[in-house]
Amino acid sequence: MLEQLRGHEDPHPIYERLRAHGPLTRDNGMWVTTSHPLANKILRDRRFGVRYTDGSYPGNAGLLPESFLETDPPDHTRLRRIATPAFSPKKIDEYRTRVEKVADSLLDKDEFDLIADFAAPLPISVISDLLGIPDADTAEFADYGALVAASFDTGVTAEMANANDKVLALFDRLIDQRRRTPGDDVISSLVAAEAEQRLTAQEMLGTLVLLLVAGFETTVNLIGNGTRALLDHPSQWKLFQANPELAPAVVEETLRWAPPVQMTSRIAHEDADGIGRDEMVMLMIAAANRDPGVYPEPHKFDVMRVHKPEHLAFSSGIHYCLGATLARMEGAVAFRALARRMPELRQAGDVVYRDAVVIRGMRSFPVSRS
Repeated sequence: MLEQLRGHEDPHPIYERLRAHGPLTRDNGMWVTTSHPLANKILRDRRFGVRYTDGSYPGNAGLLPESFLETDPPDHTRLRRIATPAFSPKKIDEYRTRVEKVADSLLDKDEFDLIADFAAPLPISVISDLLGIPDADTAEFADYGALVAASFDTGVTAEMANANDKVLALFDRLIDQRRRTPGDDVISSLVAAEAEQRLTAQEMLGTLVLLLVAGFETTVNLIGNGTRALLDHPSQWKLFQANPELAPAVVEETLRWAPPVQMTSRIAHEDADGIGRDEMVMLMIAAANRDPGVYPEPHKFDVMRVHKPEHLAFSSGIHYCLGATLARMEGAVAFRALARRMPELRQAGDVVYRDAVVIRGMRSFPVSRS
């Protein structure tokens, strides 16, 4: 049934058919769960990991340098600990004023594409600044981030391979510069960790690619999906405009209702919960976030919803999204800016969705300020 998801603007009817088979079912030879409690349990269970027990990874055929997203402890623990300080709440709060200025500067047109002209430039500006990527290189890094995100569904294409070579060369150049002249950015901190032999050069590249992609493409979809949801629910849009302090609540409900990452997987390292050793289970995050046993009226978009337990848009357990604080801040700033600057915002043309299954969002979303 999962193969039917591609090309569907609304995948939830398919998720509901899967849910009808129970909390854990087999689909095309693979275990699948749509249950929030079970997905959350597996994400937190150390008997599951992202690699097979022989250490191999069911991933990108070796094109991308591996990051801590593709590792199990102890390597995951070591690499994540090195990257964590750059995403502390205090550090992220220092970026808030810059994000607000960038958001305002992007909202100066009467008609524009919300994705290309607002949702994409905002996070790439922030993640480029955080990583220490020069302005002259941000467009190339943004294109690369989009291609890497698409590769989760399409696999590695010739275009992707070519972009990968270029961007890794750009990162190599920036790393060499930071070795000579350190700055106050993530690349400099990773260079220092490499000098202390806390990570290898290849692990440093993998970490940078992960932070670039995770800090960009998913936030684009958070802003796009949330704006579409607000405009499709006029009463919620008016409620938010009257109460801009609800911006964090808009972010949380968007993440629950239309999460950028729709699914993830785990591999059993031993027999657990009916799943055999080295068997993979697909955790349908988007379906779990609308589990009727957890969220009343799960298909209703409601910014006043109480999120207990927390949605799984940022995963759970040891792989909980490192950039969650940054994404939440960027989303809240973006939604507040739209409500303040464009209270009469409306859709002005046909929406084009990405032909994707794992990372879902829009490629184009024409809007008008009135």
